Amino acid sequence: MNSWGTATIGSVCLTYSGGTPSTARLDYYGGDIPWIVSADLNKGRILSVKGRITRLGLERSSAKLVDPGTPLIALYGATAGVPALTYVGGAINQAVLAMVPRRIAAEFLYQWLRANRDQIIDRYTQGGQPNLSGAIVRSIELPLPPVSEQHRISAALRDVDDLIAALERMIAKKLAIKQGLLQKLLADEASLSVWPRSRLSGLIDGLEAGISVRSSEQAAHGIAVLKTSAVNGGRFDPTEAKPVISQDVDRVRCNPVAGSLIISRMNTPNLVGEVGYVERDCANLYLPDRLWLARPKRGKGQQVNMRWLGYYLSSEFGSSAVRGLATGTSGSMKNIPKDKLLALEVPTPPPHEQDKIADTVRAVDCAIDLLRDRLVKARDVKQGMLQQLLTGRVRLLAKGIET
Repeated sequence: MNSWGTATIGSVCLTYSGGTPSTARLDYYGGDIPWIVSADLNKGRILSVKGRITRLGLERSSAKLVDPGTPLIALYGATAGVPALTYVGGAINQAVLAMVPRRIAAEFLYQWLRANRDQIIDRYTQGGQPNLSGAIVRSIELPLPPVSEQHRISAALRDVDDLIAALERMIAKKLAIKQGLLQKLLADEASLSVWPRSRLSGLIDGLEAGISVRSSEQAAHGIAVLKTSAVNGGRFDPTEAKPVISQDVDRVRCNPVAGSLIISRMNTPNLVGEVGYVERDCANLYLPDRLWLARPKRGKGQQVNMRWLGYYLSSEFGSSAVRGLATGTSGSMKNIPKDKLLALEVPTPPPHEQDKIADTVRAVDCAIDLLRDRLVKARDVKQGMLQQLLTGRVRLLAKGIET
């Protein structure tokens, strides 16, 4: 049975917020005191910050110093309710509240606040832009296990956090390796000087667009239309889709098919021209009008390696060329004309080199996929632990686990 008590944050922590030195005084900024603002709290664990203020700026403002190991919470705007643990000593402004633990473990408080941020916003703020205050945060009630159990819970959750962070670093490293490979294999000056250039229209069998249809999460017939986010970072994610309403099911067209590419013809400036390689047929998925399907051109005894082509078009070299074709005056949406994309000239290695390049980069992709699978599982484990350990459904006692 759960014998935990409850407490308010104000009863277990000393809390205070800071202030901002006058931005009109250049001598208040650029010193050696780390300047922690609410945006820094998005990091979760604050290991470093870019901002700096001077000792004079600290003394002549309401900015307050916090020690390493202090839990923080953002009070205003889009980051309201976002908690963090700072591992650097520094100064905070009025949008950040420090919570100095008195009868609670800092890690336990941080984990609980992170797990309950949405509920805190719903319960303690009302409509519009959510804003907290020091008084509201001090009034927040949370469960309070014995301190020794808080530390055991904190250690277990921190271990999973460390695993998640390690996996994220490994994925970032593999992605950097992949980009280096793409640069070396696809944009090497020596290769580019000898490879012939082919128009994209000579490599693919046209560009087929889907159609705009209405969607609803309540639709239950299994027919779905892809979101434009289904292609991102050179990958195709078939789960990025939304159910089509019954009235529009008969209008859908253009399925993703194995060995094809999906290209974003209309998107924001940074995402227009994104490409994803389709591994397998997707019978109940359909393209919207903002995505194109490109199939390999057949005939003449040769067929382009579409995985290689996808890697080229999503490489820094290739994607820059594709995005350079986009038109439109809107700052938020750009469009690639079909005729311009089909006329794009692509440095084209011989078929056996296409295969070798595709296989080499694919090996790195497979390693990335394995790491991403591990990351998803680790996050699922963490979510389960939060639900069990922070509610007392499962107890981490000194001699073992009690449920």
